Amino acid sequence: MLILSRKKGESIQIGDDIEITIAAIHGDQVKIGINAPKHVEIHRKEVYLDIQEENANAAKNIEGLLHLLAQSKKDSGSVKKNDG
Repeated sequence: MLILSRKKGESIQIGDDIEITIAAIHGDQVKIGINAPKHVEIHRKEVYLDIQEENANAAKNIEGLLHLLAQSKKDSGSVKKNDG
């Protein structure tokens, strides 16, 4: 991990198109501004982790649904007609 010291108003450049600026410092809280292209997703870490968890749960639900659909299709294919 790279650790840099910055003062209020100073910036850090990441690549060609991401700039992080120290906007304010109040006690142990630092406010930062981030300039980045719209296609770059920016989240607080706790929000990002929640999104990852939700995505994983959604994937499990989809897998379960696909399994049920496959089982249903398999069961309906094995139903025998009674011609009397």
